[in-house]
Amino acid sequence: MKKRVIVGLSGGVDSSVAAYQLLKEGYEVIGLFMKNWHDESVTISDECPWLDDSNDAMLVAEKLGIPFQTVDLSKEYKEKIVDYMFNEYEMGRTPNPDILCNREIKFDVFLKIALELGADYVATGHYCRKSIVEKNQKKYFQLLSGKDLNKDQSYFLCQLSQNQLSKTLFPIGELVKSEVREIAQKEGLITANKKDSQGLCFIGKVRLPDFLQQKLKPKIGEIVEIPKTFIGYQNQNTDSSTLQLQLESKSKKHIYTRKDGKVVGSHQGAHYFTKGQRKGLGVGGTTEPLFVIDTDVNENIIYVGLGKNHPGLYRHGLLIQLDEIHWIRPDLKINNGESLAVMSRIRYRQKLEKATIYQTGLGLYVIFENLQSAITEGQFVAWYIKDELIGSGVIS
Repeated sequence: MKKRVIVGLSGGVDSSVAAYQLLKEGYEVIGLFMKNWHDESVTISDECPWLDDSNDAMLVAEKLGIPFQTVDLSKEYKEKIVDYMFNEYEMGRTPNPDILCNREIKFDVFLKIALELGADYVATGHYCRKSIVEKNQKKYFQLLSGKDLNKDQSYFLCQLSQNQLSKTLFPIGELVKSEVREIAQKEGLITANKKDSQGLCFIGKVRLPDFLQQKLKPKIGEIVEIPKTFIGYQNQNTDSSTLQLQLESKSKKHIYTRKDGKVVGSHQGAHYFTKGQRKGLGVGGTTEPLFVIDTDVNENIIYVGLGKNHPGLYRHGLLIQLDEIHWIRPDLKINNGESLAVMSRIRYRQKLEKATIYQTGLGLYVIFENLQSAITEGQFVAWYIKDELIGSGVIS
């Protein structure tokens, strides 16, 4: 019996070629398009043409001669992703909907639908690889970086579990983007030259304030510029007596009040802004661009610093709360009091940086060798050994 694989056909070139590769490898392939978004009012012009996408997915399925259907997951998407996003922004955190979307929709709701349709596996067009390692008579699934390091999407899958990985295939993980486009061209797939989609998973490009204003009302507040001479930057005592104090010192965020700086402008709501942001502040006449270094949603104040080298943008470490730590490889998990040298990143497309993780009673600390810019609460940090992503967590 041929193994049955259900491919999440998105109407893009990557998932199209993923379906073609599986057919070539002898699987029985079914294409499924996920419709997750209805509200056209906040997307920018035609940047979320889900109808065009589903049409392209259908044409690819037709060309490949595979069954195709559309599933409407907009109810689950709204509950698990959109509501979560509003909630996080309201609390002054910056969520990563793409990672959530993979954990909660593609590899959960979608996976369950696929299994109900008798699938052995689901497959996506992600640029990453999967492997198996045996240890003490037990099999563990590995999530590895894609061969195309410029396109590697392992970070977006950093919250997957062993169970989810066991039922997943990544057919284009060994290819680079140019090879994917070549295959699509050669096979006459309509998506061969289609631009890569941008923006939120399944929503497309949105004006974030417009999107958030559906739930979070505008509220005028002050923009306060913090000088580089702020007293809190002088007291970074890293020679603390105990390891715990050192970890706390290296990962502690700076706390500002209105009187620590000067008012340089006003904004429409602190919850619309995120750390490291420089666009949309509307403050002119500065010698260098202003960057958001923190937001206070309770007081509705945005704190900014002048220039991309402002000390308020940088720190060495971060903490993940105990209930937010996730190990893809549970066998590599470290225990209380233990540490592990890893490579780590705090955002997609960031190059991997040397770091050490420390498990403590308070949570897991990730301490980087080099200072990191705009460590942002609500985002995900992922850690690797060589090219294997072994764990991740939400930055608190």
